[in-house]
Amino acid sequence: MSAGRLVVDGAVATPRTFAFADLAALPDQVADLAGVAPGRAGSGVRLTAILAAVGPAAGVTEVTLESADGSFRQSAPLAALVDAVVAYRLGEAPLPEEEGGPLRFFAPRGAGGGAGRECRRANEGSTGERHRRA
Repeated sequence: MSAGRLVVDGAVATPRTFAFADLAALPDQVADLAGVAPGRAGSGVRLTAILAAVGPAAGVTEVTLESADGSFRQSAPLAALVDAVVAYRLGEAPLPEEEGGPLRFFAPRGAGGGAGRECRRANEGSTGERHRRA
């Protein structure tokens, strides 16, 4: 993975890699992460805007998220991720590592998130797995 790039693939019409500028150009920006994740600094974009840009295939029901280092992989129902956010910036710069950057995923508790998770890939499909690698 290149720093700050999000790969979205799987059951989508147009697999795509999003860089900082690509994420910034999407609609549904979240200006203040504190509203989604209290105590967190930065801003991001709603996952729904990212998924709309790649066009999920008919019948997609889950999204699998992976961390850059491969230590975390979890699937969540697509319907539960309506309020999920991918954080990617602090001010006008990429989200720094000390804030969990360059990319961090925030989702409602019970939907694959709650606490932020570093992420680099979102893979869409009709089935998935829920596990964390040791």
